[in-house]
Amino acid sequence: MSLLGRDLAMDLGAASTRIYVRRRGIVLDEPSAVTVDGRTGKVIRYGTEAAHGAGGETCWPVSGGLPADIELARRMIRHFVRKVHWHPFSRPRMVMALPDDSTPIDRTALCDVVFEAEASGIVLIPHALAAALGAGLPVSDCAGSMVIDIGRDSARIAVLSRGDVVAYGAVPYGGHAVNMSLIRLVEREHGLLIDEAEAESAKRRAGTGGWITVRARDPDSGQEHALPLPVQRVHEAADRPIEAIVGEAMETVARCPAELIADLGERGAVLVGGGALLRGLDRRLRTALCMPVRTSERPLESVALGLGRCVDDLGLAGRLRNWRS
Repeated sequence: MSLLGRDLAMDLGAASTRIYVRRRGIVLDEPSAVTVDGRTGKVIRYGTEAAHGAGGETCWPVSGGLPADIELARRMIRHFVRKVHWHPFSRPRMVMALPDDSTPIDRTALCDVVFEAEASGIVLIPHALAAALGAGLPVSDCAGSMVIDIGRDSARIAVLSRGDVVAYGAVPYGGHAVNMSLIRLVEREHGLLIDEAEAESAKRRAGTGGWITVRARDPDSGQEHALPLPVQRVHEAADRPIEAIVGEAMETVARCPAELIADLGERGAVLVGGGALLRGLDRRLRTALCMPVRTSERPLESVALGLGRCVDDLGLAGRLRNWRS
C-alpha cells in the first residue's frame, strides 16, 4: 500500500524520457524510442532496448516535448510508468512540462495521452520554468534570467522574470541536426557511413583543435574503418545549426525590456539539454550575446529535476501559477 498515491514527474523529451519519484529522485532515464514489428505492426521493444536492439522499425514518437505519434507515445508512457509505479488499485498523479509555444490543442492532446496511460491527474508546468528550476535559477525574482535548452530536435530560448516567460524563441535545430550534418560530411568527403551514436560521441569529444577518430563503415563491403577527422571539420559541420541557435538567442534578448537586458548582462544565461554538452557552444554564445554563459551542473536532467521540485514541494506548482497571474 506504500505505492498508493505516489506522485511522479515525467520529462517527456524527444531523445529521452526521465521519471522523478517523490523523495527518491530520478528513477528512470531511457530513450524515447519504440520498436515496431514491420510485419505485424505490434510494438516489440521500448526505451533502451528499442534504441539499441536490432530488428523492427525504431520510432521516436515524441517531438518538441509533445506526442508526435499519439498511439505510440501513449504506449511508451504507460510502459515507463508501470516500470516505476504499478499497482492494480492506484494511479499516480503526474507533473509534466508543457512547451512554451504549445497551443490549447497541444495541451489537450498531452493530457489525453497521459490520462490514457493510467495517470490519475496531471499538473502542467511551463517547460522554461521547469528547466530554470532544475538549473537552480531564481525564477521568482524580479530580475531577469535566461535559459537555453538544446534538445534532440529543437532549441528553446526563454527569458524569465517573476515566474513568467517574458520572451521566448525556438528553432527546429538541436542535437540531431548537428549529428546529421556530421554524418553527411563523412559520407560526402570520405564515402563512409557513421551512425548517429558515433556522430554524437564525435561532437562531444571534439575539443578546440587536433584530431579525433570515428568508427566508420564502408557501404559496399561493410568493413569498418578507424577514420581520423580534424576537429575543425567537426565544428564546421555543426556551424549551420549552431548559428541558427545563436541567432535566435540574440533575437530573443532583443525582444526583452531594457531593464531585463541589463539584468542578463550581469546574470547571463544557463545552457541545459543534451546539446549543452557540445564543446565550445558556451563560448560562441558568450561572444555573440555579450553576457556570461554557463552550462548547468546536470544539463541532461535539468527539466526532470525542475519538475521533481514541484513533486517534492506540492505547493510550488500553485505558487508558480500565482507568480504568473
